[in-house]
Amino acid sequence: MNDPLSHPPGHDVAVIGGGPVGLATAIALAQDGAAVALVAPRKPYPDNRTTALLNGSIAFLERIDVWDRCRDKSAALETMRLVDDTGRLIRAPEVTFACGEIGLEAFGFNIENRDLVAALEARAGALDKLARYDADAETVEIDETDVTVRTGQAGTVSARLAVGADGRQSICRDAAGIEVKRRALDQAALTFNIAHARPHHNASTEFHTPEGPCVFVPLPGDRSSVVWVGSPAESRRRMALSDDDLSREAERAMHSILGRVTIAPGRHLFPLAIEQPRQFAKNRIMLAGEAAHVLPPIGAQGLNMGLRDAADIAAIVTDVLSRGDDPGAEPAVMRFNAARRGDITSRTLAIHLANRSLLSDFIPMQAMRAAGLHLLNAVGPLRRIAMREGLAPRLKPPSRARKAM
Repeated sequence: MNDPLSHPPGHDVAVIGGGPVGLATAIALAQDGAAVALVAPRKPYPDNRTTALLNGSIAFLERIDVWDRCRDKSAALETMRLVDDTGRLIRAPEVTFACGEIGLEAFGFNIENRDLVAALEARAGALDKLARYDADAETVEIDETDVTVRTGQAGTVSARLAVGADGRQSICRDAAGIEVKRRALDQAALTFNIAHARPHHNASTEFHTPEGPCVFVPLPGDRSSVVWVGSPAESRRRMALSDDDLSREAERAMHSILGRVTIAPGRHLFPLAIEQPRQFAKNRIMLAGEAAHVLPPIGAQGLNMGLRDAADIAAIVTDVLSRGDDPGAEPAVMRFNAARRGDITSRTLAIHLANRSLLSDFIPMQAMRAAGLHLLNAVGPLRRIAMREGLAPRLKPPSRARKAM
């Protein structure tokens, strides 16, 4: 990867943010021929959280030559189970989705984020068109023709377009003057990994409780990742438990379907919210990842949506540059805004409604939720439509799927 001092002073695109979405965006752009500056410090991923990458994301990671670098550290997701564990009078039936119903070997793969980031970093380092500025962006300034990014240690970066993949407190979003709608939720998510006595058989199981979902997602071997959503007070209590006590509670929460549980080192607790900018692009800035959408961890949509942001940015910018046009000009920026609005808005609404229906004590709402899941369970065509929609079918499945580990 080029040293910044040897790279031309102006770039086609500056990508701000070194998480999975920022790295993937920079790689996709540079691979397609854009002159890219990646402004982000090199540092190891800070915790052991995981992501269930759905098939559209796997296809994108294959296209940018990343997936083969980390696929052996992932576990296939072949079955997804939804279990009503609310204990309410009106309960939904258990629903099981099998990947074979829609002709797939797997819905996707679950991987630790640090392994994914290591693979992305390795690929980024092999691209001549990608210049790395190993520092945090301190300010972002926009004028009629360029975006200027100032860093503390690596100097100043200029580009015709900037991609803000810099998280919830995005300085790119602020510089573009994009307002954000925020809704804090009275929930928090506790994440951790476990080893268990029984095999998971590549099945992800989501228990629906009155406080939110508790999800067990396969990892390689007899291990799984856990996302446990609850009230902030209850989540803090679980966070403070000893490993032995949390192991017992996790085993009870899964009704011992995986046998005895052992907690792995590393836990993470974060409050839940829904955040959506009023625009996804403006003033030579395109937003990606959590700068563009923040959702509860339901349906594995967060990072998968971020990778769709990256794919759309790369497709639009590559097309614009191929015609000799300005990738930061208003037509390109508005094209991205239009491309992402339907996906982000519809999935944000769907996840919000699913979460509200689970938390609601309103009996008609519980009845509607139970009836909807009953239809999904009983009507094959409807279940298959729901599976395809959940996978974002406009991105084709990976060309090479591996067998379960």
